[in-house]
Amino acid sequence: MRVLMGLGGIFVGAIMAGLNNRVGALALADVRGALGLGLDDASWLSTVYSAGELMATPFATWFAITFSLRLFHRTMLCVCVALAMLLPFVHDLNLLLCLRFLQGISCGALIPILMMAALKFLPPSIRLYGLALYAMTATFAPNVAIWLAGWWTDGFYDWRWVYWQIIPLAAVAGLLGAWGLERGPILPGRLRQANWFGMAFGMPGLALIAVALDQGVRLDWFQSPVILVASVTGTTLLVIYLLSEWYHPTPFLKLQLLRRRNLGLGFTVFLLLLVTLTSGSALPSNYLGQILDYRPWQTAGIGLVIALPQLVLGPLVAFFLYRKWVDARVVFAVGLALVALACFSSSQLMSDWSRDQFVVAQVLQAVGQPMAVVPLLFLSTSVVQPPEGPYVSGTVNTVRAFGSLIGSAAVGQLMTVRSRFHSDMLLDHAGMVGNSVPQLPEQSELMTIIGHQSLVLSVADAYRVLGILALALVPVVLLLTYIPAPELRRTAFPKPSSSSSSHG
Repeated sequence: MRVLMGLGGIFVGAIMAGLNNRVGALALADVRGALGLGLDDASWLSTVYSAGELMATPFATWFAITFSLRLFHRTMLCVCVALAMLLPFVHDLNLLLCLRFLQGISCGALIPILMMAALKFLPPSIRLYGLALYAMTATFAPNVAIWLAGWWTDGFYDWRWVYWQIIPLAAVAGLLGAWGLERGPILPGRLRQANWFGMAFGMPGLALIAVALDQGVRLDWFQSPVILVASVTGTTLLVIYLLSEWYHPTPFLKLQLLRRRNLGLGFTVFLLLLVTLTSGSALPSNYLGQILDYRPWQTAGIGLVIALPQLVLGPLVAFFLYRKWVDARVVFAVGLALVALACFSSSQLMSDWSRDQFVVAQVLQAVGQPMAVVPLLFLSTSVVQPPEGPYVSGTVNTVRAFGSLIGSAAVGQLMTVRSRFHSDMLLDHAGMVGNSVPQLPEQSELMTIIGHQSLVLSVADAYRVLGILALALVPVVLLLTYIPAPELRRTAFPKPSSSSSSHG
């Protein structure tokens, strides 16, 4: 029970971190209005947070082991809470960006240690349930965030809770962690062995790539000197970092593990899967917000239809993966097929759609997402030994952070390109039929109609592309190595201290 409580504290902390990122992005308009920030300036609040989060993910597990999991977890929670308390009272943009960047680092460090703890503390007979908890950082947190953002801004009418919401969650996570995680030794000898040279290149490289991905659509990619410099410099620094990790005797990430099919191929699929999962809440929220002027509170149901079932469906998928007659690859493929079916259902989008028309697609997403993510984690983590768990945790979380940024950037760029295309086509059509129509709308009204229709068509196109991508991943998934179901015999729990791990 003590081990499970400790893992529960880490789980609450990871969910808290996911909510802090997503809710802050969804409620950005209200934060911007309350602080008197311009649209362009405020957009950097999400960017610097994402940059900090991506910077922390490859290195978090190494520091958790070096300074003990209990101490590291508690420290990151305290930093998150301290910054959350300050943020609503800061009106200087530069200081606000610095604090949000630091909060991105501290929150980003909390998610990787969840998988590390699940692989380390839980015996094989229940480990899949721990992986199902980790899967909720990708399926539950992003979708329930819509409801929370709406509640703080339109239900509770206090935008400051966009930042303060993590305080009670951090308190719960801290109490559970303090009781469930034993005091582990601090290992200063590891500080002399670390790849500090690579880290000096890797952290700024990851931050610059995050900036390029998050701001690329808004600044028109390489037409902007900022994006050009960030992309080239970030990629160069990241290549140097990866090369140093490959040859260093005690790296932060053991890239050689990617030679194993279920890791190298599995993580590639995971990256593309995260792109397809933007169809779950981001696309319908985008449509409802821009076409119908829905506030987050009005679109909350869209996310909750996916989020709430995850509390049951995630463990249920794990339960079925323990059956000897179940092939995890088939479950994964069926999950992808359901996500694709949801996308194709939503691709029939029309300008008179409201929330109700998305319900069927959201139900398919709710079932398909855990059927895809949980088997993927099982197939990937089953080919590593316990000492390799922290390396895998750091790698999969870096992929998760990259996937979220790439998904948002790819879908945003696709919609921008297709919206321009449909706008041009509709304008040409309006010009061709202008002479045969008795009375055309006024020019301003016509441009509004064309703008709305081009956006609807671009969202439908995005759904089709994501649906095709999900289907294209199905044969790739079947190429993964078959992993039999774990044994269900009782196994003793390892002690929940960080001294038993040998990462690096």
